[in-house]
Amino acid sequence: MNGSVVAVSLSGTHTFSKPNQNHIRLIEGIGVEGDAHAGTTVKHRSRVAKDPTQPNLRQVHLVHAELHDDLAEKGYDVAPGQMGEHVTTRGVDLLHLPTGAQLHFGDDAIVEVTGLRNPCRQLEGIKEGLMAETIGKDDDGEPTPLSGVMSIVIAGGDIKPGDSIRVELPQGEHTSLVKV
Repeated sequence: MNGSVVAVSLSGTHTFSKPNQNHIRLIEGIGVEGDAHAGTTVKHRSRVAKDPTQPNLRQVHLVHAELHDDLAEKGYDVAPGQMGEHVTTRGVDLLHLPTGAQLHFGDDAIVEVTGLRNPCRQLEGIKEGLMAETIGKDDDGEPTPLSGVMSIVIAGGDIKPGDSIRVELPQGEHTSLVKV
């Protein structure tokens, strides 16, 4: 399973949407250089309020452009970065990767998938009803998020639109993603 980078985004403040950039730099163990969510411990405000010492399993947020395509068909015009993602991908089935899958971007940067991104009520600020469209049903009929995956940085490096993405699955038994 290989794909490509459609867009990269970051915000130095705690805004929901992130402006697109020509490139972003990943810093090992930290996240996206210059982004408000970078760090070894949690930076999402709601999580900091509960326990600021939690490890940051949400350093890099990835959304598949195919979600944007599906939303557009339902009348939701969502641009890369608008849902808060750092990296918009195409051609990688992010939601069905196992925990621990590694995504290699270009020559250097590597992230490890930690879990599913829970949709945020701020999606309603883009367009009413959008949050409901980012929640699907799993094989057992239970609600499951469709709003991308979270990851940590294993190897730093620059990422830019057009970069290739190579998926490396973990060895051994695979564990399905859960919300982080």
